[in-house]
Amino acid sequence: MKIFLSLVLVFVLSLSGFSQTINPASYSLPVKVACIGNSITFGSGIADLARDSFPHSYPQVQLPLDSRNYHTYRNKLHNSQIVFEREKRGRVAFFGGSITANPGWRDSICAYLQTRFPNTQFDFVAAGIPSMGSTPGAFRFERDVLAKGKVDLLFEEAAVNDRANGFSSETQILGMEGIVRHARESNPAMEVVMMHFVDPEKMADYRKGNVPMEIESHEKVAAHYGIPTINLAKEVTDRIDNGEFSWEKDFKNLHPSPFGQHIYYQSMKSFLDFCWSGFIAEDDKVVAYNLPGKLSEASYDKGKLIPAVQIKPAKGWKIVSDWIPSDKSGTRPDFTHVPMLVAEAPGGILNYSFEGNAVGIAVAAGLDAGIVEYRIDKRPWQKQDLFTAWSAQLHLPWFYTLAYGLQSGNHLLKLRILAKKNPQSKGTACRIRYFFVNQ
Repeated sequence: MKIFLSLVLVFVLSLSGFSQTINPASYSLPVKVACIGNSITFGSGIADLARDSFPHSYPQVQLPLDSRNYHTYRNKLHNSQIVFEREKRGRVAFFGGSITANPGWRDSICAYLQTRFPNTQFDFVAAGIPSMGSTPGAFRFERDVLAKGKVDLLFEEAAVNDRANGFSSETQILGMEGIVRHARESNPAMEVVMMHFVDPEKMADYRKGNVPMEIESHEKVAAHYGIPTINLAKEVTDRIDNGEFSWEKDFKNLHPSPFGQHIYYQSMKSFLDFCWSGFIAEDDKVVAYNLPGKLSEASYDKGKLIPAVQIKPAKGWKIVSDWIPSDKSGTRPDFTHVPMLVAEAPGGILNYSFEGNAVGIAVAAGLDAGIVEYRIDKRPWQKQDLFTAWSAQLHLPWFYTLAYGLQSGNHLLKLRILAKKNPQSKGTACRIRYFFVNQ
């Protein structure tokens, strides 16, 4: 009884600002703690207190995970902090697919930067395009990012689309290394942050104890070039498995709900807060990063887009100056109301001379997309089906790499349409927006 009253007194005194340390080992009897209150403390309305009280009824609840466990800090973005604080200006580019193009985390990061550096004039480059992974990214990077001017901080993501686009591990590295090298060659002091976004396939991989192939490929590039990464795919998977939220009701899709976009933003904010937690000393200077040797000599670090209408049409081909789909299917920006090189039936052979070590075509692949046959120089003819898993719904922009790892120099691409078509396609059309080359 004395022990019981003593503990009650200690509890009351602690509420009054006093504290006392109790060592249970000093007592010969079990220590009892009294909770004094009203019906809420008693548990009014709970039929079975032993069964339905916390934590018995919620054994899966854990403390929230720490985002920092999913960040790899290979540098602390010091160059960008110096530029933003001293020069009072900064250009920040956001490069990726639809998750970057859509409203959400990108807008929140822009607002964060303006709050974090209130006296800095920012130029934000929104360069996200739906369905575009690292290979399309490497070839459009110069046009969509570098053409805007010197970039101080680049946010890059491609893990989701590299899975959807079906690129191999080798070509994922060629594309991502191409983007990184092109970025650092344009500005050796540029800071780059690489993010890995989540999709159901990546979650399944992690739950099997495997690292998704795209993330493994991109991490090889990041480690080689000393680029920090934010693994949101692993973080979201672990938070769901930790009982913090659900995929179906909260995150909802690989294109995240507003809730999911906020999860992305909070992790990125935590990353940036840590990177910029230090101060800038008077003698701190912007430092150029060393550019190591390539992981692959075939990397797309000199990627360019060449408008297809610059090519002389062959028999059966024509230039449509303002192409729109006649079937009223969906389209995407930059692939409608634009000049297009078009053939809708088998005809002549299209010739394209190029200089470089890789070549491909960027097409609008709709419900009538055909099959083309092509050859490089005097190599054997090969076939490429242009119909995609999404072509029945829209004329989807799709990048087909026809050859890579060629000997650098002059080459000739020959291309023609076959009479044979995909069983799901309604035609044999080929509509080329760009040729892309690695020069």
